[in-house]
Amino acid sequence: MSATIGAGKVRIGGGAPFVLIAGPCVIESEDLVWKTAEYLKELAGRLGIPLVFKSSFDKANRSAADSFRGPGLVKGLEILGRIRRELDIPVLSDVHRFEEIDPAAQALDVLQVPAFLCRQTDFVMEVARRARAINIKKGQFLAPWDVSTLIEKAVAAGNGNILVTERGTTFGYNNLVADMRSLPAIRKMGVPVVFDATHSAQMPGGAGRSSGGDRAVVPCLARAAAGAGVDGLFLEVHPDPDRALCDGPNSLALDALPELLSVLKEIDAVVKKAERSHAADRS
Repeated sequence: MSATIGAGKVRIGGGAPFVLIAGPCVIESEDLVWKTAEYLKELAGRLGIPLVFKSSFDKANRSAADSFRGPGLVKGLEILGRIRRELDIPVLSDVHRFEEIDPAAQALDVLQVPAFLCRQTDFVMEVARRARAINIKKGQFLAPWDVSTLIEKAVAAGNGNILVTERGTTFGYNNLVADMRSLPAIRKMGVPVVFDATHSAQMPGGAGRSSGGDRAVVPCLARAAAGAGVDGLFLEVHPDPDRALCDGPNSLALDALPELLSVLKEIDAVVKKAERSHAADRS
């Protein structure tokens, strides 16, 4: 069983029910991101699922130079900070440059290290020093057991509020595979483990100048991860994924969430009950 960490008022890990980390890939407009956050808060509250809202203020790791990246640091943090204050929900966003770390750490509950930067020692440690909590995306190029050194870097920087997110492993060109064996392997390292079901359905660079994906497999992957006993599920969602400006092919439509989350909650309850029973038997 993993340790428990804090993301604002939300507690993640330690055998607690899974936490939903969700939102649009990038802030396309203040209106879209605000309405999505309101919808997610209402839905998660109705289902009794803890929520951390996620969206990127600057999606720096795009396939093409002219791809939409978002409103940038200042405007983006202003929007996310308003969501955090007025909707009273924890907020997560990713950082890509050293100069983003301090202002983002002041405005947000969780800072995310992107998968492609997870091996950058100085960057990971600086994020860990500044952030209230850190979510390290496991690189597509890493084996599960390689994650232990990433955790060690964050701990050495003085941060014990660590999440690790699995988002699939490179499987040939323009494809990823999600190996569910990685989830218990990483969880044994003592940190809460999150499964990113939408990025695991991505086809990096698969559309030529942008990434492709297959959102139809997202529910299957999410159900499998819940069955493996994850501490959180990460879903990029959008009111109209076919018109999304970033990661639309692997994003879920908002109206697909109620049924999926209800099923995931049932699976999670069964798995966590069994885990508690096994822990009691061992003690």
